[in-house]
Amino acid sequence: MGLLRKIRTTGRVAEPPPPRPEGETLPQAREFGGSVQVRCVDAGSCNGCEIEIAAAFNPVHDAERYGARLVASPRHADVVLVTGPVTRNMAEPLRRTVAALGEPRLVVAVGDCAIDCGEFAGGYGIEGAASDVVPVDLAVPGCPPEPERIVAALRRVTGR
Repeated sequence: MGLLRKIRTTGRVAEPPPPRPEGETLPQAREFGGSVQVRCVDAGSCNGCEIEIAAAFNPVHDAERYGARLVASPRHADVVLVTGPVTRNMAEPLRRTVAALGEPRLVVAVGDCAIDCGEFAGGYGIEGAASDVVPVDLAVPGCPPEPERIVAALRRVTGR
């Protein structure tokens, strides 16, 4: 049997989409129109959350199919993913990054360190959690959070 005939007889084979994530869609999702540009900011993490964010955008979990796309500039972004506790040296750059986003904008704290400083709480070089420096709209708990949880949070942002 030729390859083209095999393709024609088999048809399209794909996994069904996963169920909708728990929790409501965020109110800003309607304004984004189902698609967001995402900028990641490492505010002082151990790099565990960044590895999981990269896994969320790889072909296995594919956050891009739900309308989330990574961008390199905060001026192009709608959403900022903040990882790690905010160090003293990263507090002002984080504020500037969030200020560079257009309206509407969202800030998502990814990982326990961004939510409450985690293992780094009380450190001499720590300014605080992400919510101590910028207003946080959504939190993804875990140390580090699984890619499925990151994708679920992004689905809440896009509404898809």
